[in-house]
Amino acid sequence: MSDQLWERSVLEKVAMASVMEQRRSRRWGIFFKMLFVFYIVIISGVAFSPLSEEGLASSGDHTAVVDVKGVIMAGAEADAENLIESMQKAVKNPRTKGLIIRLNTPGGSPVQANYVYQAIRDIKQSHPDLPVYAVVEDLCASGGYYIAAAADKIFVNESSIVGSIGVVMNGFGFVDVLEKVGVERRMYTAGSHKGFMDPFSKVDNAERKHVQSMLDDIHAEFITAVKDGRGERLKNNPDIFSGLVWAGNKSIKLGLADGIGSVKSVAKNQIGVEKIVDFTPKKPIFEKLANSMGAAFGNFILNTSMTSNGKLF
Repeated sequence: MSDQLWERSVLEKVAMASVMEQRRSRRWGIFFKMLFVFYIVIISGVAFSPLSEEGLASSGDHTAVVDVKGVIMAGAEADAENLIESMQKAVKNPRTKGLIIRLNTPGGSPVQANYVYQAIRDIKQSHPDLPVYAVVEDLCASGGYYIAAAADKIFVNESSIVGSIGVVMNGFGFVDVLEKVGVERRMYTAGSHKGFMDPFSKVDNAERKHVQSMLDDIHAEFITAVKDGRGERLKNNPDIFSGLVWAGNKSIKLGLADGIGSVKSVAKNQIGVEKIVDFTPKKPIFEKLANSMGAAFGNFILNTSMTSNGKLF
């Protein structure tokens, strides 16, 4: 009887060792397959990465494109410094025959938008023969339209959302909540209005008027920029500067846009050069690859751990 138990024990150990070896081999197999995939990604990234400036200069005439995507703010993808640098590179290239600003943004910082607006105006002044157009994809609101207004013409899709020429500053008030809960608010400031944005304090009428005056000043600058950019194309409609938005066709009727078009159609029909070169700042290929590898490796560890927990132990 003891011999049978011993044989069974040995067989179980051998079977377990075999299973563990198979699992180990499978993991290594997955690991090497992933390495091969990463190798292909590297080769593909190098092969399809944007040409250098020297390569672009010798690649023939083209229409340059710079994307304004996401929230316009410092440090974001739509950062004024990066956008301006990209536009300047595009117009300095002797093969650039036109510049398209492609917008898909809800807006953002009025300061960052103004920087880009002024940069486009400077480009138009220093390169008077170079057309600069704005093409709206899904959304061009607030600071996005601020930027678009500097272009020679604005083209939209029938379903694009355009406008929101206004300024907003918002927050929350929790004064009643504190009173109901029985919490006493304590705040110490140097400067009688330093805590005017505190959400746990009651709104002071004088501070409210001050904030409104500040927003009105920023709004006035926004309106002036739009009027300077659009000129007589704008219809005499007070709603234009109310913060409302409109679909593409309606925006054309109001003079907020000039026509229906995409990047390809504008490059072909307005600039006359169908070849498109994207000057939008992009992350280096190896940074993208590192992020992808990190995510993939994390998933690999998670999946193998789940497999081990589910079947081996």
